[in-house]
Amino acid sequence: MTTLPQQTGRKLGLVIDLDTCVGCHACVISCKGWNTENYGAPLSDQDVYGADPSGTFLNRVHSYEVQPEAGAAQLVHFPKSCLHCGDAPCVTVCPTGASYKRVEDGIVLVNESDCIGCGLCAWACPYGAREMDQAAGVMKKCTLCVDRIYNENLPEEDRQPACVRTCPAGARHFGDLGDPDSAVSQLVAERGGVDLMPEQGTKPVNKYLPPRPRDTLGPPEGEIDVLAPFLAPVDEGPKGFLGWLDRTLEKL
Repeated sequence: MTTLPQQTGRKLGLVIDLDTCVGCHACVISCKGWNTENYGAPLSDQDVYGADPSGTFLNRVHSYEVQPEAGAAQLVHFPKSCLHCGDAPCVTVCPTGASYKRVEDGIVLVNESDCIGCGLCAWACPYGAREMDQAAGVMKKCTLCVDRIYNENLPEEDRQPACVRTCPAGARHFGDLGDPDSAVSQLVAERGGVDLMPEQGTKPVNKYLPPRPRDTLGPPEGEIDVLAPFLAPVDEGPKGFLGWLDRTLEKL
């Protein structure tokens, strides 16, 4: 089994703002594109135009409708990928050492040449962040675009994960969460960033910024009936015989 480092030089990871994410899936598409054309074996798809299409994705966005204690329901978009946990069970369960956590920056990777596709790491991951590539027969996961962030041939602004670079809403942030003075650490402190499923004890590096309370207008309960102007009666006058009599007398 693979062992985890006692500590890492840095804790590179993502901070995802659930208040800003609009669920456009731009991060999903850019991740699929970059990791299909560059790092490791391509991310394959099966039966793309058939009745039961499937494919390998390292980043997915789930959408949930939640009902706050007060106010209208909200639609929350929840991006999810590998969280590069400090105590990663996917690493310690790997029988070949293919899954490992880097000492220098804390990124969790898979050595595809050593992966036998047993799937134990996928079973051990409580977040469902690993996917078996059906064509390659190896386990795939988010690499934090390790081939981008250290690539000196790229402009400085492009040396960040593809999902972060492409997010049109600025909902994704990348940096060293082990440095309390880094921009991502300060953002987590200011907004009260949280771990995903902390009860699992995996110590995820990635953090989530919770949605901000929504502004309320109108009555004290904060509800606005947007259809009220259209549902209001058009004619407030008398109905039936009295209405006919009233309209007839107006013509005299």
